[in-house]
Amino acid sequence: MKTYVIGHLKPDTDSVVAAMALAQLYQNVSCFGYSNAEAAITEKINGETSFLMNKFGLSAPALLAASDLASDDQVVLVDHNEESQRLVGLSPNQIVEIVDHHKANLNFEQPIYLTFKTWGSSNTIVYSLMKENDFVPDQKLASLMLAAILSDTVGFKSVTCTPKDKEVALELAAIAQIKDLEAFTLEIFKAKSDVSKLSTEEIVKNDYKIFDFAGTKVMIDQLETVEQDIILSDKKTALLEAMVKVKTELKADMIFVAITDILKVNTKLLILDEASAKVAQKAFGGEVIEQVLDIGAALSRKKEIAPPIERALTRD
Repeated sequence: MKTYVIGHLKPDTDSVVAAMALAQLYQNVSCFGYSNAEAAITEKINGETSFLMNKFGLSAPALLAASDLASDDQVVLVDHNEESQRLVGLSPNQIVEIVDHHKANLNFEQPIYLTFKTWGSSNTIVYSLMKENDFVPDQKLASLMLAAILSDTVGFKSVTCTPKDKEVALELAAIAQIKDLEAFTLEIFKAKSDVSKLSTEEIVKNDYKIFDFAGTKVMIDQLETVEQDIILSDKKTALLEAMVKVKTELKADMIFVAITDILKVNTKLLILDEASAKVAQKAFGGEVIEQVLDIGAALSRKKEIAPPIERALTRD
């Protein structure tokens, strides 16, 4: 019997690294009861995560499909909890624990262990569990955990960032021996922004989540970049065409692509059709111009983009 620690579909750096860190904690601290823990990913890693793995000389966890699981294997979910974001085909009965920082949407037949915190990164939660159990990550893992926190909190600029995230980041920076956090953050931003090797459909599916808002299946993709203006001028038409294909492929009722400039602290939504335009304008105000809506200094999909869209769809 194995215990697999896995993050969400379309894994980002926080999801991948939190699974690695939590698995290492479980392997070294017996009180959790998961000495056979192993980190896994649900889909291939993105460019930012690949850059960080190469930079610190580590390998990403192996890909896992539901068919790879034995009937007695256990699963710990990290950085997600909703069914739409879980490994496809995973039986809820194999889930024994969840460590997450998102809104809970759960309905299990039996009780499980839950650790939810309102912090900006799952790695902040994992590090706090490490401290509680007197476990110190090695330099390479600490470097990745620090990078994940900086990535998920957009260099501490996101509304999701808390004092706890900053406190943990500084402690991890000391272990990692990374002194210039600003320079390190810029390195991460540049890696995150590099979409040169991605097709337009891959950009639209680069970092997406699908939400069920009152029976409406809404896909929200977010591209964090330092080249918002260039992307909108050079790729807008192709991205809108790709959005049509992806919406059909994923059977979404509505699709939005948020293009977030992480230096200017600004997000613009790509709007596919009139129905989406009405919802977006109701959610954020303003006017959709040439299929683009500027929603201002909204960086967090979790707190600043998805909730207004949900309210716009559910209120009279």
